[in-house]
Amino acid sequence: MAATGVLYVVATPIGNMSDISARAREILATASAVAAEDTRHSGRLLRELGLERPLVSLHEHNERTRAAELVARLQRGESIALVSDAGTPLVSDPGFLLVAAAVAAGIVVTPVPGPNAAIAALSASGLPCDRFCFEGFLPARAAARRRRLAELAAEPRTLVLYEAPHRIAECLADLAAACGGGRRACVAREITKRFETFYRGTLEELAARAKTDADLARGESVVLVEGAPAAEPGAAGLDATLSVLLRHLPPSAAAAAAAALTGVRRADAYARALALTRDTPPEAT
Repeated sequence: MAATGVLYVVATPIGNMSDISARAREILATASAVAAEDTRHSGRLLRELGLERPLVSLHEHNERTRAAELVARLQRGESIALVSDAGTPLVSDPGFLLVAAAVAAGIVVTPVPGPNAAIAALSASGLPCDRFCFEGFLPARAAARRRRLAELAAEPRTLVLYEAPHRIAECLADLAAACGGGRRACVAREITKRFETFYRGTLEELAARAKTDADLARGESVVLVEGAPAAEPGAAGLDATLSVLLRHLPPSAAAAAAAALTGVRRADAYARALALTRDTPPEAT
């Protein structure tokens, strides 16, 4: 029985072509085929590297059926290099179904490490990076995005997000509303490219800048937000927690969440939530 092939998960540059590793180039040069998110984009990459290999598309619309085809090729002894448009495949990119199918079939899957936008941004952000929470892309619709941010507001680890240029201003405004405008944050855009820029400040400052600085909304961005501070004991900590939760939840749900976060009795948290609701003037319409 012939030996099965190997599925290589190959990281490629996120902007600067000099970031391609010697091993990645070797794998791309010798693979039986390259499975690419966009064959036109990856074709340009191969040409820049002076390589010519067969390309097969693998994206969110065809991955389920294409995975079965590629696993069959791997079982026949072919080697496949999986790439995305930029960075490390599977991280907010296609490839999971293929890797899962290969693992289930007993195929050897091996990573070829390299560039990753989230890790690159985190390393230079100035925010704590010993522990972090990668959320990827938030929901595109405003209501769903705000609900998700309400769930993430109390996350104690540094939060790492991807965001599209046309939604960056809305994303920063929603983050400021959910997490508090004073939370430290960073927007990293065009990482490793000519116009690489790191915007650092509070969420309030960055949300305001996004309204006036057109450059901030150019190119793909990584948004990083420092983790929520540890819950303060007593009424002050409860009030701070409830003030965030009540922006997005009714008093009963906010009280239940605040009680779990602060250790205060649920009945006490509910009473305080009602008091804060009465004391907070309605927003102008």
